[in-house]
Amino acid sequence: MMRLFTGIVLLLLTTATVAGQGKNPGQRPNIILFLVDDMGWMDTSQPFGDSVMALNRRFHTPNMERMAKEGLLFHQAYVNPVCTPTRTTLMSGMSAARTHITNWTSITPGTPTDFKDDQLQAPRWNVSGLSTTNEPNTYFCARPLARLLKDAGYFTIHVGKAHWGSLGTSGSDPMNLGFVVNIAGASLGHPQSYYGQQNFGNMPGKTTFNAVPDLQAFYGKDTFLTEALTQKAMAAMDFPIANKKPFFLYLGHYAVHLPIQPDKRFVDKYLAAGLDATEAAYASLIEGMDKSLGDIMHYLKERGVEKNTVVVFMSDNGGLANTGRGGERNTQNLPLRAGKGSPYEGGIRVPLMVKWPGVVKPGTKTNSYVSAEDFFPTVLEIAGVPLKTAIDGVSYVPVLKNPSGVRNGRPLLFHYPNRWTANEDEGYAWSGAMRLGKWKLVYLMKQQKLELYDMEKDLAEQHDLAASHQQQLKALAKRWTLELKRRGAQMPVWKNSNKPVVWPDELVR
Repeated sequence: MMRLFTGIVLLLLTTATVAGQGKNPGQRPNIILFLVDDMGWMDTSQPFGDSVMALNRRFHTPNMERMAKEGLLFHQAYVNPVCTPTRTTLMSGMSAARTHITNWTSITPGTPTDFKDDQLQAPRWNVSGLSTTNEPNTYFCARPLARLLKDAGYFTIHVGKAHWGSLGTSGSDPMNLGFVVNIAGASLGHPQSYYGQQNFGNMPGKTTFNAVPDLQAFYGKDTFLTEALTQKAMAAMDFPIANKKPFFLYLGHYAVHLPIQPDKRFVDKYLAAGLDATEAAYASLIEGMDKSLGDIMHYLKERGVEKNTVVVFMSDNGGLANTGRGGERNTQNLPLRAGKGSPYEGGIRVPLMVKWPGVVKPGTKTNSYVSAEDFFPTVLEIAGVPLKTAIDGVSYVPVLKNPSGVRNGRPLLFHYPNRWTANEDEGYAWSGAMRLGKWKLVYLMKQQKLELYDMEKDLAEQHDLAASHQQQLKALAKRWTLELKRRGAQMPVWKNSNKPVVWPDELVR
């Protein structure tokens, strides 16, 4: 509450500065990013494919279904394989290949999070994440998205998971990135506990760095973390709505990240349906998140601002399938291959919907593909804030206005020169991919292997066409290498020779 009060005071002190920027700032659309952690493309009863599939029937997400009916659904939305690269890209508009934030950041500054490997060494990536003061081991971003919006007169609110930078760096505190209000956002990547009865981890003698801050009002209460964040978000929106100020809310749920703890409001029906305890708990996390979405949409309507508020729903990476889930490994995102940490579709394709009353035609869908770096210019265009610096992203506002006009002529890059866990199969280490049109090229760096897939015919990536389409392979590898070099991408290094892994085009000369 002290942070909220301080933020409001700071805003009032700067009102004179931002007043007069743009016409009728109160009429500019409010913008909400509803960001889910580790939610897979299949983790919903609202299908993001062409039809309802087996896993869609496992979940119950009526509010996602409602949002799909009221907004635009993206069949092909992409992000990075793991969380911090996506989150820092959202704030900077720069691809992970350029920022050199290619893996998740540790709470401890300067500490790599790469799993040890006998053959390859990760490059000197920016292990401490994003910063606004050019600190060591960080990517310097002088004008993050929230700061640009605040300078343009928006009331900027952060609630939930941040995970942009290591503890003590400028990127670890959302207020340094331009948020006027910060609730529960810090350098931690997952919660110690989802339970208010356990103080979300803030227990004497048991507290770790993953204990969620700022939620003392719920300590000792039977309130799930997702619900607590939702209530805080709605309370924070009261101020700009009452004062007729446009607002930007970044609601970063910790759900559905590990630890997979059951939300007792919903878990019993999934157990009754025959799911094992872990998968039932996971499904309850999903439904709790969906309730939050419904509560937010209801709040907007009740406060009379629904028609002037843009809601963007998305996940930060694909669903967990490597380890930590119930059932057989690597089946949790089927028909998509693999999961979080992999450049195959299960790791990088995510649910994305946008609701913009009066602009987006309700109940529409698009096959235009978009990527994480596109969020930055899109939000600025929606807010009417000029883009004054070169970035990697491209605004998808034209797609929002005309979803049938498919725009898939630019390359999307997914660069992961790191190793995440003990498992190396299915691209979970030293890997990358490029999507261009219907084609997707995958690079397994340790194996020195390129794979080629036709995404229009092979969603599951089961038919490698590299041998039968040599000319296509060479052309794509050349384009990919060019794009990587343009962004200053780093490659891992062979320990026995101290030489970097070769570029994709060097494998097909």
